[in-house]
Amino acid sequence: MASQRFRTQREQVSHALQRRATLEAMRHPQALLAGLDPCDADPLLVRSALHHGSLAGRDCPVCVSDRLTLLNYVFGDQLGQFSGRIKSDEELAQMQDEFGEFKVRVVEICPDCGWNHLIETFVLGDGQRRRPPRRQQTVEDIYG
Repeated sequence: MASQRFRTQREQVSHALQRRATLEAMRHPQALLAGLDPCDADPLLVRSALHHGSLAGRDCPVCVSDRLTLLNYVFGDQLGQFSGRIKSDEELAQMQDEFGEFKVRVVEICPDCGWNHLIETFVLGDGQRRRPPRRQQTVEDIYG
């Protein structure tokens, strides 16, 4: 169930029913034969979870590992080149006053079995229209 964690949080969508349906489908062998494999996390996603995520505080629904991790991805025009990045809860709390509107997608990942699923989406921001930040030079610009 989606929860209100941030002051400006709105337009919450919980994907709990979809998650439950996926877990139920995994219990039926014919679903796996049809190409359903929710334990197919990309190695980069697993690495991101290990280094940038926060523990979910619950066990993995597939392998019962206690290392189930949450990642917050942010998207929005006002974020400029920073759209698509991973942010901590602390960073999101700060960003909600710096940007007018951006979307957050929360994904859970188990680094042990590869389970991954979108948990919820919501919008943050103070509602004011702003220009995207000026593009800052990145390491890729210098060496890439």
